[in-house]
Amino acid sequence: MAKKTYIAAITEALDLALEKDENTLIFGEDVGQNGGVFRATDGLQAKYGEDRVFNTPLAESGIGGLAIGLATQGYKPIMEIQFGTFIYEVFDSIAGQMSRTRYRFNNTRHNAIVMRTPYGIGTKTPEMHADTIEGLLSQIPGLRVVMPSNPADAKGLLLASIENNDPVMFLENLHLYRSLKGEVPEGYYTTPLDKAAVAKEGTDVSIITYGGTVPLALKAAEELEKDGISAEVLDLRTVAPLDIEAIGATVKKTGRVVIVQEAQRTAGIGANVMAEIAERFVLDLQAPIGRVAGPDSIFPFSSAENDWLVKDTDIVNKVKEVVNYD
Repeated sequence: MAKKTYIAAITEALDLALEKDENTLIFGEDVGQNGGVFRATDGLQAKYGEDRVFNTPLAESGIGGLAIGLATQGYKPIMEIQFGTFIYEVFDSIAGQMSRTRYRFNNTRHNAIVMRTPYGIGTKTPEMHADTIEGLLSQIPGLRVVMPSNPADAKGLLLASIENNDPVMFLENLHLYRSLKGEVPEGYYTTPLDKAAVAKEGTDVSIITYGGTVPLALKAAEELEKDGISAEVLDLRTVAPLDIEAIGATVKKTGRVVIVQEAQRTAGIGANVMAEIAERFVLDLQAPIGRVAGPDSIFPFSSAENDWLVKDTDIVNKVKEVVNYD
């Protein structure tokens, strides 16, 4: 297997999806000749033509409406929202329309729409470009929220999302785009949606996380090994719906849990995971659940990013606190 960057794996998945099904379309702001602001669609318009890979006006609400209309006519739209925070501009299409289609039409119609967007702090973007809003998105019934943490999963999960007949919010970590490389299988393959993966086996404590904080958790686990602490890292991969079975398995295995997320602390995925553990697996716990998250404040201007970011040292300190609880 060749080593590829996170964003190269995404581009490859898009290429394969366009090649496989002529009804697959890609559109968004600057995705055509320019290949998108991060070049995720680089070269695809030249290969497949302007009818299948094309630019839209700078109007996110219009992009969402177009996707819904195309989906009703049998197309498979892949819409790109340039930055995650711009989701607010298309929220009615997501929460009020496409996510309700299957329910609204008594399971006789669906919206096979994939919404790709980058998220995350750490690359010095301007204000309203880095917000991590998966907690808000996960509360929308009928919407899947997928957050890959490595190149192989980025490719496989994106192809699985495109094959899926329900709307999928596919959140790509901006910091990982070119900072992370990994082995990626060749050709067309899918990675199962709604299934977590054990990124590292361990016996003393479970670090449950997803997306851009998985590499941080793995780095923290390496440091913890030096102190004789064996940490298991569970990568949720799909944060809505959660893989409750995998969460339960790792809790029962280690008895100690630390939840890690980049997003603000309140009402996030971490809080949901903690609630599920408390309701279902509390008797398997040997210590209170630990949590590492961003502060409950606006994502900062770039000059303050380093003070705001979740760091691997934060994870190490919280794990030690949980492991040493008595």
